[in-house]
Amino acid sequence: MAYYRQVGEVPDKRHIQFRDDDGKLYYEELMGEEGFSSDSSLLYHRGVPSAIVASECWELPDPSLVSNHPLKPRHLRLHDLFGTGDAGRTDAVTGRRLVLANDDVRIGYVVAGAASPHYRNAIGDECVYVESGRGTVETIFGALPYRTGDYVVIPRGATHRWVPDTGDGPSRLYVIEANSHIAPPKRYLSRFGQFLEHAPYCERDLHGPGDVLLADGRDVEVLVKHRGDGPGGVVGTRFVYAGHPFDVVAWDGCLYPYTFNIEDFMPITGKIHQPPPAHQVFEGHNFVICNFVPRKVDYHPLSVPLPYYHSNVDSDEVMFYVAGDYRARKGSGIAVGSVSLHPGGHAHGPLPSAIEASLGAEGFDETAVMVDTFAPLRLGQAGVEVDDPAYAWAWAGRSGVPAGSK
Repeated sequence: MAYYRQVGEVPDKRHIQFRDDDGKLYYEELMGEEGFSSDSSLLYHRGVPSAIVASECWELPDPSLVSNHPLKPRHLRLHDLFGTGDAGRTDAVTGRRLVLANDDVRIGYVVAGAASPHYRNAIGDECVYVESGRGTVETIFGALPYRTGDYVVIPRGATHRWVPDTGDGPSRLYVIEANSHIAPPKRYLSRFGQFLEHAPYCERDLHGPGDVLLADGRDVEVLVKHRGDGPGGVVGTRFVYAGHPFDVVAWDGCLYPYTFNIEDFMPITGKIHQPPPAHQVFEGHNFVICNFVPRKVDYHPLSVPLPYYHSNVDSDEVMFYVAGDYRARKGSGIAVGSVSLHPGGHAHGPLPSAIEASLGAEGFDETAVMVDTFAPLRLGQAGVEVDDPAYAWAWAGRSGVPAGSK
């Protein structure tokens, strides 16, 4: 995170005695990045945060991956992954399905209507886009409410659990798990970490936890995803803690979970078509996250509002279609809930008929979340299950799958 927050009362100095009203010492936990050399927060626990009483294997769901070979663009229908009766018993941690992944990032999807177990990702930060729904992420830092359109950014090592409020239905969550940290792009920030004037959002748009939770409990189970010799270098462990991890009485620092709503992103537009970096919202190691929101489009009298054809020389492009009418994909089968994968080695862009249809448009009503990776993505079992075999041939005007194609 870029700026300092304090929740609860903390002592005047760090690493000095801090006691409760009965004289019992609180236990400090410094949660920090890059070995004491980057952002951190200092948390004060009632119990010992290292006190585990059991450790056993947690078998991760859906770990297998297959290559996108033979190479082709893909259309994945995420809304087909969960039936109408699944959400009531599915949670946001154990129920997520792996759609696409490489050694830098894993993209998953879940429709969650049940509270999740306590969970910690010890591999990297998570950025979860809330396609629809609302609820609370209970965290070691406090309660973090979420709603439709939120990005929920949870730093590596932060114990939390998802608690959907199902009054308006289950929570549809698009999960981006990094093997690194996720942060605003460096070009949006000053050398001291403040958002600059050209950034499309600022500190006012970022919302951290409110009050601490102060939960009690004994022998509390926490699922931990961490580095190991499993598929993609990811394995799981089931810890049991002697006390409750949400026993933090206060904390302060610059590292904590937060939400940012896509409606607070102020799109950058121009006289002619703006390239995808104008839409960037976050970055991680070897990938970026962009979003496309309702906006006015190019105002040159001869402008072509839709993107030009482009070759992904260095990246795979993944677009999740969230809302509105995405004009560049008209006629391809893409709809709300779709994911398109346009891999490196394939030139892509709008369907030919969509280009002419867009001329003269003054605005686009579309919402999408894009992940560009700089290493090739493989398909998870969930991606294979909902693959549209006809999509790759849409630019050629073919309605079916050519003979001999796979």
